[in-house]
Amino acid sequence: MESPSLSSTRCAICNTPGNAAELYSANFDLLALNPVVFSARRLPDQIHYRLVKCNTCGLVRSDPIAPPEVLARLYQQSTFTYTEEVANLKRTYGHYLAELVTYGAQKKALLEIGCGNGFFLEEALAQGYQHVQGVEPSQEAVLGASSTVRPNIICDIVRPGLFVPEQFDVVCMFQVLDHIPDPGILLEECFKVLKSGGLVLCLNHNVESWSARLLKDRSPIIDIEHTYLYSPATLSRLFEVYGFNVRRVGPVYNRYTLYYLVRLVPLSMILKSWLLQLLKGSLLGCIRMSVPLGNIYIAAQKV
Repeated sequence: MESPSLSSTRCAICNTPGNAAELYSANFDLLALNPVVFSARRLPDQIHYRLVKCNTCGLVRSDPIAPPEVLARLYQQSTFTYTEEVANLKRTYGHYLAELVTYGAQKKALLEIGCGNGFFLEEALAQGYQHVQGVEPSQEAVLGASSTVRPNIICDIVRPGLFVPEQFDVVCMFQVLDHIPDPGILLEECFKVLKSGGLVLCLNHNVESWSARLLKDRSPIIDIEHTYLYSPATLSRLFEVYGFNVRRVGPVYNRYTLYYLVRLVPLSMILKSWLLQLLKGSLLGCIRMSVPLGNIYIAAQKV
């Protein structure tokens, strides 16, 4: 169990503490601050911090949260639990990477922040990128990377000085920005390490999606791992505040198996466990579909 002290947060756009209306009260105890809960794509359990919405810009954030050093340690000890979905994720993320050529993306050097076991780095190589680099805090995920990309993955979090300035043509983040306790520091570093004209591709949850509005605090995106939740407007504004030219913001069509989709549905744990057991490994559970599940992506450029 981690330290019980929590840290207050500021709006990442307005840089103000407070000045926010409560959306949902906190519903977790200290036992939730453990590596299992902070492992990517765990079974949704509806545990979350207190969530608030900025009165000025509308950005949704958790406040207060576990201190950044505690979060870094939890992610370092987290596990890689979604091997069966890697092929679908590679196809989804690869589709949006390919779109970057529309905005003049060069294919010399690509960085992925929060790269897991490096599956997307392999996709980038397949699309013609000459050099790929990843950063991933989970030791287990890095150990699971293939020999092709493992030497290019740093087991760490992105921090100032980790990379030299103007090193990369493209920086990618998939389901990462929602987890960052200070997104401003991260975007400043992305701006520094990108070459002039370089692009950021970021994919994350949409707090204004139909599913989030319908399910409210029962939505799987209302989760203790998420320190910020973005809408198309607040995501665009955040990138603009940190000097980027937003080229496009749009909905994401995720490719998932029926088995994985059932994992996300807010059912009782008894019923969900029964359905998952029924679907696991079956032909029905393996059916794949592309659905607009409540995610957005942004392509932003350093000019």
